[in-house]
This record gives sequence, C-alpha cells and structure tokens, in this order.
Amino acid sequence: MGSKRRLLLVSNSTLHGSGYLDHCEAQIKSFLGSQVKTVLFVPYALNDRDGYAKTARTKYESMGYKLDSIHEQPDPVAAVRAAEAMFIGGGNTFRLLKALYDNKIVSEIKKRVFEDGMPYIGSSAGTNVSTISISTTNDMPIVQPPTFEAIGLVPFNINPHFLDPDPNSTHQGETRETRIKQYHEEDDTPPVLGLREGGILHVEGDKATLKGTTNARLFLRGKEPTEHEQGTDFSFLLDTKNYQLDIKL
Repeated sequence: MGSKRRLLLVSNSTLHGSGYLDHCEAQIKSFLGSQVKTVLFVPYALNDRDGYAKTARTKYESMGYKLDSIHEQPDPVAAVRAAEAMFIGGGNTFRLLKALYDNKIVSEIKKRVFEDGMPYIGSSAGTNVSTISISTTNDMPIVQPPTFEAIGLVPFNINPHFLDPDPNSTHQGETRETRIKQYHEEDDTPPVLGLREGGILHVEGDKATLKGTTNARLFLRGKEPTEHEQGTDFSFLLDTKNYQLDIKL
C-alpha cells in the first residue's frame, strides 16, 4: 500500500516578494503534468470560500489548468471521487479539518490518493491535514474538529512555516522548536518535519524528497533536531518501522 501515492506538500502559498503560489509554480506544473486538465480545490480553511476559490482559480488557469471548487459542487463526496487532482489551500487548520469531517471526505481523499494515485497538493493548512495529525499546527483552535487525526497520507507530522528563533529578539515566549519538543514529551509521537517557508516535500510512492528553496529541520522523539538541505531523501519517514511507532496507513 502506498505505491501510487503522489503528494506535493508546500509550506506556504505566498513567499515574501512574490505572488500567490508563484514560488512553487514550476513544481506544481511539473507535478501535475499535461495529463491533468482540472484540479479540485478545497477552500474550507478560509471563511470566504468564494473569494478564495477566485484567487486559486486565477492562478491555476494561468498555469493551464481548470479549477473547480468543492464548495460549489452539490455533492462533496462525489466531487472527490471524480477528481483528477486535488489542491487544499492554507488558512486555519482546525476549521479545515472540521469541514473535511463534516463533509465526510477524509476517508474518500485517502482512498483516492492511495488506491487511484490522485495527485494531492497541499499548502500550509492543506499540508497539515495531509499528515497523521494536526497536533503540530501553528493555528488557533477556533473550532473543534471531532479529532486531531488528519487524512494520514504520510505517517508523520509537518510543521509548515517553521521559524527559527531570532537571537536578537527580546521576546520571552516559546519558540517553535520548544513547542515541538514539548509535543515529543508525549509517548508515541511521530517525527515532525519543520518546513520553512519556501520548502516543499515531494512524495512519489514510497520516496519522499525535500525540494523548494529552504532547508528543513527534522525532529525525532528523544533525539536532537537535525538540519537537512534541499534534495534530502526523507523516504525513511514513510515507514514507521524506522521510528518504532504503532501507526498504520
């Protein structure tokens, strides 16, 4: 299981100095190729779904793809079952996950990815929900999903927008790294990949590769975090046997 999985997991939609999805446009086009004609967009992470769909549609059409928004479809489950490819955008991760469960499409997305090889693109919150849980999101819990368990397209967690501490700051609050280490104080917590802005994790079947323009920071329970450059092979994260956790996809 997992041999057909195709994922493009992006840390952020907009990079400083560029427009919406500009920084990952080349990767998106290469990932989708010419066979995909229409992308199903999931705008649930933002309240203004119409406005969000308009933004995404404009960008995808500029890349040569038609975009349908799931909130405009009469039957979300049928829309997922018929989708050629899917893009889940950023926003609030709790709102997004709750809407995915409310519309009964969590298992449908997982099935389409694993069994049919439907290409999945996630950005920010859309990357968070692709993982095993949303426990390492940066967002406020403005709504309550039925569970923190997410779609589970990969068996570990990702922290998008990962920020390094500023040595010149007088801020005394917890750093992102501190919070991830607190997460790993709990038993049976999976690895967390800190994706800095500009970072992309590309998964093809059982191979995962770091792409984009920035390095990533990997957190493993009980170990010191490590730095990894673009091109790093993170395939070992796709097999839970490599880190002794009872998690199955």
